[in-house]
Amino acid sequence: MTSRRSFLRSTSLLTVGAIVKPSIFTEAKKKYIGLQLYTVRDAMQKDPTGTLTKVAQIGYNSVEGATYTGSQKFYGMDPKTFSKLLKQKGLIMPSSHYRLGEEKTNGGEDVKGTLLHDWDKAVDDASAVGIKYMVCAYLSDKERGGLDHYKYVAEQLNKAGERTKKSGIQLCYHNHDFEFASQENQLPYDILLNQTDKNLVKMEMDIYWVRKAGQDPITLFNQHPGRFPLWHVKDMDNTPKQEFTEVGNGVIDFKEIFAQKNKAGMKYFFVEQDKTPGSPFDSITKSINYIKKNLV
Repeated sequence: MTSRRSFLRSTSLLTVGAIVKPSIFTEAKKKYIGLQLYTVRDAMQKDPTGTLTKVAQIGYNSVEGATYTGSQKFYGMDPKTFSKLLKQKGLIMPSSHYRLGEEKTNGGEDVKGTLLHDWDKAVDDASAVGIKYMVCAYLSDKERGGLDHYKYVAEQLNKAGERTKKSGIQLCYHNHDFEFASQENQLPYDILLNQTDKNLVKMEMDIYWVRKAGQDPITLFNQHPGRFPLWHVKDMDNTPKQEFTEVGNGVIDFKEIFAQKNKAGMKYFFVEQDKTPGSPFDSITKSINYIKKNLV
Protein backbone atom coordinates (compact mmCIF):
# COMPACT_ATOMS: atom_id res chain seq x y z
CA MET A 1 0.00 0.00 0.00
CA THR A 2 1.30 3.41 -0.88
CA SER A 3 2.28 5.40 2.19
CA ARG A 4 1.03 8.95 2.72
CA ARG A 5 4.62 10.18 2.45
CA SER A 6 5.25 8.48 -0.88
CA PHE A 7 1.84 9.61 -2.11
CA LEU A 8 2.63 13.21 -1.26
CA ARG A 9 6.03 12.87 -2.92
CA SER A 10 4.42 11.49 -6.07
CA THR A 11 1.73 14.15 -6.21
CA SER A 12 4.35 16.84 -5.58
CA LEU A 13 6.37 15.59 -8.53
CA LEU A 14 3.28 15.55 -10.67
CA THR A 15 2.50 19.10 -9.64
CA VAL A 16 6.03 20.23 -10.45
CA GLY A 17 5.81 18.37 -13.75
CA ALA A 18 2.60 20.16 -14.58
CA ILE A 19 4.33 23.45 -13.90
CA VAL A 20 7.54 22.82 -15.81
CA LYS A 21 6.16 20.76 -18.66
CA PRO A 22 5.04 23.70 -20.79
CA SER A 23 8.48 25.30 -20.57
CA ILE A 24 10.12 21.99 -21.44
CA PHE A 25 7.99 21.14 -24.42
CA THR A 26 7.10 24.60 -25.73
CA GLU A 27 8.97 25.44 -28.89
CA ALA A 28 11.88 27.79 -28.64
CA LYS A 29 10.91 31.36 -29.40
CA LYS A 30 9.70 31.41 -32.98
CA LYS A 31 12.05 32.94 -35.49
CA TYR A 32 10.23 35.24 -37.86
CA ILE A 33 11.47 35.85 -41.37
CA GLY A 34 9.47 38.67 -42.88
CA LEU A 35 8.67 40.01 -46.32
CA GLN A 36 7.74 43.59 -47.13
CA LEU A 37 4.77 43.13 -49.46
CA TYR A 38 5.89 46.01 -51.68
CA THR A 39 8.25 43.45 -53.21
CA VAL A 40 5.23 41.55 -54.59
CA ARG A 41 2.98 44.61 -55.00
CA ASP A 42 1.69 43.81 -58.48
CA ALA A 43 0.72 40.29 -57.46
CA MET A 44 -0.92 41.57 -54.26
CA GLN A 45 -3.00 44.00 -56.28
CA LYS A 46 -4.23 41.28 -58.62
CA ASP A 47 -4.63 38.35 -56.21
CA PRO A 48 -3.80 38.99 -52.54
CA THR A 49 -4.99 35.55 -51.42
CA GLY A 50 -2.93 33.66 -53.98
CA THR A 51 0.07 35.89 -53.36
CA LEU A 52 0.05 35.36 -49.60
CA THR A 53 -0.29 31.63 -50.23
CA LYS A 54 2.90 31.69 -52.33
CA VAL A 55 4.74 33.83 -49.80
CA ALA A 56 3.92 31.37 -47.02
CA GLN A 57 4.83 28.37 -49.16
CA ILE A 58 8.25 29.87 -49.87
CA GLY A 59 8.83 29.98 -46.12
CA TYR A 60 8.04 33.47 -44.89
CA ASN A 61 5.96 33.58 -41.73
CA SER A 62 5.76 37.34 -41.30
CA VAL A 63 4.83 40.17 -43.66
CA GLU A 64 4.81 43.94 -43.57
CA GLY A 65 1.95 45.78 -45.21
CA ALA A 66 2.61 48.30 -47.97
CA THR A 67 -0.91 49.36 -48.87
CA TYR A 68 -3.41 51.00 -46.54
CA THR A 69 -5.86 53.80 -47.18
CA GLY A 70 -8.89 54.88 -45.21
CA SER A 71 -11.17 53.73 -48.01
CA GLN A 72 -9.48 50.66 -49.49
CA LYS A 73 -8.21 49.48 -46.12
CA PHE A 74 -5.81 46.52 -46.36
CA TYR A 75 -5.53 45.40 -49.95
CA GLY A 76 -9.22 46.08 -50.44
CA MET A 77 -10.25 44.14 -47.34
CA ASP A 78 -11.60 45.32 -44.01
CA PRO A 79 -9.36 44.56 -41.00
CA LYS A 80 -11.36 41.53 -39.85
CA THR A 81 -11.33 39.89 -43.30
CA PHE A 82 -7.65 40.61 -43.87
CA SER A 83 -6.68 39.40 -40.40
CA LYS A 84 -8.56 36.15 -41.00
CA LEU A 85 -6.75 35.66 -44.33
CA LEU A 86 -3.34 36.15 -42.70
CA LYS A 87 -4.19 33.62 -40.01
CA GLN A 88 -5.35 31.07 -42.60
CA LYS A 89 -1.96 31.36 -44.31
CA GLY A 90 0.01 31.06 -41.07
CA LEU A 91 1.26 34.63 -41.34
CA ILE A 92 1.49 37.52 -38.93
CA MET A 93 1.70 41.18 -39.92
CA PRO A 94 3.41 42.98 -37.06
CA SER A 95 4.12 46.10 -39.09
CA SER A 96 2.58 48.18 -41.86
CA HIS A 97 3.49 51.27 -43.86
CA TYR A 98 1.69 54.61 -43.97
CA ARG A 99 2.25 58.02 -45.53
CA LEU A 100 2.67 61.43 -43.93
CA GLY A 101 -0.25 62.88 -45.89
CA GLU A 102 0.86 66.39 -46.88
CA GLU A 103 0.21 65.72 -50.55
CA LYS A 104 -3.33 65.98 -51.92
CA THR A 105 -5.13 63.66 -54.30
CA ASN A 106 -5.45 64.62 -57.96
CA GLY A 107 -8.80 66.10 -57.01
CA GLY A 108 -7.19 68.29 -54.36
CA GLU A 109 -8.51 66.29 -51.41
CA ASP A 110 -6.65 65.12 -48.33
CA VAL A 111 -5.36 61.55 -48.44
CA LYS A 112 -7.07 59.60 -45.69
CA GLY A 113 -5.41 57.01 -43.51
CA THR A 114 -2.23 59.06 -43.19
CA LEU A 115 -0.45 60.56 -40.19
CA LEU A 116 -2.05 63.92 -40.90
CA HIS A 117 -5.53 62.84 -41.97
CA ASP A 118 -7.88 60.33 -40.33
CA TRP A 119 -5.04 58.87 -38.29
CA ASP A 120 -7.41 57.71 -35.56
CA LYS A 121 -9.17 55.40 -38.05
CA ALA A 122 -5.84 54.09 -39.32
CA VAL A 123 -4.72 53.28 -35.77
CA ASP A 124 -8.00 51.56 -34.95
CA ASP A 125 -7.78 49.45 -38.11
CA ALA A 126 -4.15 48.56 -37.39
CA SER A 127 -5.08 47.49 -33.89
CA ALA A 128 -7.84 45.25 -35.29
CA VAL A 129 -5.28 43.43 -37.45
CA GLY A 130 -2.83 43.03 -34.58
CA ILE A 131 -0.23 45.42 -35.96
CA LYS A 132 2.47 46.35 -33.44
CA TYR A 133 4.34 48.93 -35.50
CA MET A 134 2.96 51.66 -37.75
CA VAL A 135 5.65 53.09 -39.99
CA CYS A 136 5.89 56.42 -41.79
CA ALA A 137 7.21 54.92 -44.99
CA TYR A 138 8.34 57.74 -47.23
CA LEU A 139 8.46 61.49 -47.72
CA SER A 140 7.67 62.65 -51.24
CA ASP A 141 9.72 65.41 -52.85
CA LYS A 142 7.14 67.97 -51.70
CA GLU A 143 7.24 66.62 -48.14
CA ARG A 144 11.00 67.02 -47.67
CA GLY A 145 12.09 70.65 -47.96
CA GLY A 146 14.66 72.25 -45.71
CA LEU A 147 15.70 71.65 -42.13
CA ASP A 148 12.77 73.60 -40.72
CA HIS A 149 10.40 71.33 -42.56
CA TYR A 150 12.13 68.24 -41.19
CA LYS A 151 11.59 69.75 -37.73
CA TYR A 152 7.91 70.05 -38.60
CA VAL A 153 7.90 66.39 -39.71
CA ALA A 154 9.53 65.41 -36.41
CA GLU A 155 6.77 67.27 -34.56
CA GLN A 156 4.09 65.43 -36.53
CA LEU A 157 5.79 62.11 -35.84
CA ASN A 158 5.71 62.83 -32.12
CA LYS A 159 2.00 63.65 -32.28
CA ALA A 160 1.22 60.53 -34.31
CA GLY A 161 3.32 58.46 -31.92
CA GLU A 162 1.35 59.73 -28.94
CA ARG A 163 -1.82 58.46 -30.59
CA THR A 164 -0.43 55.03 -31.50
CA LYS A 165 0.92 54.60 -27.98
CA LYS A 166 -2.63 54.87 -26.60
CA SER A 167 -3.47 51.74 -28.61
CA GLY A 168 -0.31 49.89 -27.65
CA ILE A 169 1.32 50.45 -31.05
CA GLN A 170 4.82 51.80 -31.70
CA LEU A 171 5.33 54.43 -34.41
CA CYS A 172 8.46 54.18 -36.55
CA TYR A 173 10.07 56.10 -39.40
CA HIS A 174 11.53 54.34 -42.45
CA ASN A 175 14.54 55.93 -44.11
CA HIS A 176 15.73 56.18 -47.67
CA ASP A 177 18.98 57.93 -48.65
CA PHE A 178 17.72 61.51 -49.04
CA GLU A 179 17.61 61.97 -45.25
CA PHE A 180 21.40 61.73 -45.27
CA ALA A 181 21.95 64.57 -47.78
CA SER A 182 23.61 67.30 -45.74
CA GLN A 183 21.90 70.67 -45.38
CA GLU A 184 23.73 73.48 -43.60
CA ASN A 185 26.16 70.91 -42.21
CA GLN A 186 23.31 68.91 -40.70
CA LEU A 187 21.69 65.65 -41.70
CA PRO A 188 17.89 65.62 -41.86
CA TYR A 189 18.04 62.10 -40.42
CA ASP A 190 19.73 63.45 -37.29
CA ILE A 191 16.88 65.93 -36.88
CA LEU A 192 14.34 63.12 -37.17
CA LEU A 193 16.28 61.08 -34.61
CA ASN A 194 17.06 63.84 -32.14
CA GLN A 195 13.88 65.90 -32.27
CA THR A 196 11.52 62.99 -31.81
CA ASP A 197 10.84 61.32 -28.49
CA LYS A 198 12.83 58.07 -28.53
CA ASN A 199 9.96 56.29 -26.84
CA LEU A 200 7.26 57.63 -29.17
CA VAL A 201 9.18 57.36 -32.44
CA LYS A 202 11.58 54.57 -33.30
CA MET A 203 13.21 53.75 -36.61
CA GLU A 204 12.85 51.14 -39.27
CA MET A 205 16.31 50.99 -40.74
CA ASP A 206 16.48 50.27 -44.44
CA ILE A 207 19.99 48.86 -44.49
CA TYR A 208 20.39 49.20 -48.26
CA TRP A 209 19.54 52.91 -48.27
CA VAL A 210 21.80 53.60 -45.29
CA ARG A 211 24.70 52.03 -47.17
CA LYS A 212 23.68 53.74 -50.41
CA ALA A 213 23.99 57.06 -48.57
CA GLY A 214 27.52 56.17 -47.50
CA GLN A 215 26.58 55.60 -43.87
CA ASP A 216 27.33 52.67 -41.55
CA PRO A 217 24.38 50.87 -39.94
CA ILE A 218 26.47 49.69 -36.98
CA THR A 219 27.64 53.23 -36.21
CA LEU A 220 24.00 54.29 -36.01
CA PHE A 221 23.23 51.34 -33.72
CA ASN A 222 26.07 52.41 -31.42
CA GLN A 223 24.93 56.03 -31.41
CA HIS A 224 21.27 55.21 -30.81
CA PRO A 225 21.05 51.77 -29.17
CA GLY A 226 17.60 50.25 -29.02
CA ARG A 227 16.15 52.73 -31.51
CA PHE A 228 15.87 50.33 -34.48
CA PRO A 229 13.26 47.60 -33.79
CA LEU A 230 12.54 47.05 -37.48
CA TRP A 231 14.91 46.43 -40.40
CA HIS A 232 14.55 46.24 -44.14
CA VAL A 233 16.97 43.68 -45.48
CA LYS A 234 17.94 43.96 -49.12
CA ASP A 235 21.32 43.74 -50.76
CA MET A 236 23.32 46.00 -53.06
CA ASP A 237 24.97 44.64 -56.18
CA ASN A 238 28.61 45.21 -57.00
CA THR A 239 28.10 47.61 -59.91
CA PRO A 240 28.61 51.37 -60.25
CA LYS A 241 24.84 51.88 -60.05
CA GLN A 242 24.58 49.89 -56.80
CA GLU A 243 21.25 48.32 -57.74
CA PHE A 244 18.98 46.19 -55.58
CA THR A 245 19.75 42.49 -55.47
CA GLU A 246 18.84 39.41 -53.47
CA VAL A 247 20.10 39.08 -49.91
CA GLY A 248 23.50 37.38 -49.97
CA ASN A 249 24.05 38.24 -53.62
CA GLY A 250 25.65 41.63 -53.04
CA VAL A 251 28.25 43.56 -51.08
CA ILE A 252 26.48 44.21 -47.75
CA ASP A 253 27.90 42.17 -44.87
CA PHE A 254 24.65 41.06 -43.26
CA LYS A 255 26.40 38.63 -40.93
CA GLU A 256 28.26 41.53 -39.33
CA ILE A 257 25.10 43.63 -39.12
CA PHE A 258 22.92 40.84 -37.69
CA ALA A 259 25.54 40.28 -35.00
CA GLN A 260 24.52 43.73 -33.67
CA LYS A 261 20.77 43.08 -33.65
CA ASN A 262 20.51 43.20 -29.86
CA LYS A 263 22.24 46.55 -29.63
CA ALA A 264 19.97 47.87 -32.38
CA GLY A 265 16.91 46.58 -30.56
CA MET A 266 15.76 44.65 -33.61
CA LYS A 267 12.47 42.78 -33.15
CA TYR A 268 11.45 42.03 -36.76
CA PHE A 269 13.13 42.24 -40.14
CA PHE A 270 11.62 42.19 -43.60
CA VAL A 271 13.16 41.25 -46.93
CA GLU A 272 12.46 43.92 -49.49
CA GLN A 273 13.62 44.16 -53.07
CA ASP A 274 12.10 47.13 -54.85
CA LYS A 275 13.04 45.81 -58.28
CA THR A 276 13.82 42.25 -59.33
CA PRO A 277 15.45 40.97 -62.54
CA GLY A 278 12.64 38.47 -63.10
CA SER A 279 9.81 37.11 -61.01
CA PRO A 280 9.85 38.62 -57.51
CA PHE A 281 8.96 35.17 -56.18
CA ASP A 282 12.25 33.82 -57.53
CA SER A 283 14.15 36.66 -55.86
CA ILE A 284 12.49 36.32 -52.47
CA THR A 285 13.18 32.57 -52.60
CA LYS A 286 16.90 33.23 -53.12
CA SER A 287 16.90 35.74 -50.27
CA ILE A 288 15.18 33.48 -47.74
CA ASN A 289 17.43 30.55 -48.62
CA TYR A 290 20.48 32.67 -47.78
CA ILE A 291 18.89 34.03 -44.61
CA LYS A 292 17.95 30.59 -43.29
CA LYS A 293 21.43 29.26 -43.97
CA ASN A 294 23.46 32.20 -42.70
CA LEU A 295 21.52 34.68 -40.55
CA VAL A 296 18.89 32.95 -38.39
